Amino acid sequence: MSERQGGRGSASDQLERRNLIADRVVARGSATVEDLANAMGVSVMTIYRDVAALEEAGLVQRNRGTVSALATGLHEASASFRLGQNVPQKRALGEAVARHVSPGMSLMIDDSTSGVWALRAMAGLTPLTVITNSLLVAREVEHSTGVRLLVAGGSYEAWAESLMGSATVGMIHDLRADVAVISASGISEGRCFHPHSDASQIKQAMLASSRTRYLILDHTKFRRRALHAFASLTDFDVVFTDDGIDDGVRQRLDDLGVPLEVVPVRDDA
Repeated sequence: MSERQGGRGSASDQLERRNLIADRVVARGSATVEDLANAMGVSVMTIYRDVAALEEAGLVQRNRGTVSALATGLHEASASFRLGQNVPQKRALGEAVARHVSPGMSLMIDDSTSGVWALRAMAGLTPLTVITNSLLVAREVEHSTGVRLLVAGGSYEAWAESLMGSATVGMIHDLRADVAVISASGISEGRCFHPHSDASQIKQAMLASSRTRYLILDHTKFRRRALHAFASLTDFDVVFTDDGIDDGVRQRLDDLGVPLEVVPVRDDA
């Protein structure tokens, strides 16, 4: 029986096909189920089974027939791609963070796209000083009246659209800010992780140079793992997450004493 007729192939065929699907989705950012079925020469139902296995592995996610890439423990999706992921959650979380910020404050914001959404929620909340290594963040406020922008220089990393390295870390260490707005790629055993060592060092420097520390995590981050630890959840004054968080995860965070703020996400967000 052929794949088109409903067969799924051997275990080795399935593994090879799933690797090809993951590679294709990661390379393109997203793909429809129908496109994947045509590319792999299998049925749509087979693709749905493959995607379910890849979702369980934390490599992709499916939403209404479109399969999108998730970061892995060793790699992060591009900044531009991440900016458009989980938009309702990021918008709600950004608005929650903005309610903790007052005019006149200085903010350190890392290369996470959640920080961009937080800044969008702060429009008009001036004067502000924004310190960042992210060109996405810089472009968000470069023409904003009443915002003083400081960009920490260093080596350019295209995947993050950010500046990193020892020069960046050194400049951040020499500054002091009222608030750090940070995100993480994954959470494990109450600790924050990122796939890249350079990015982790930037986050650590920002935390050390800020009086108040905010962490933004949409609920999917609690299902992901990454390579480099940079902080504990209890190092933050507030950890913001959305109301999609699993009840069991929430209870474990409460048991650890994590200062959690769960943010409702509007259906029309």
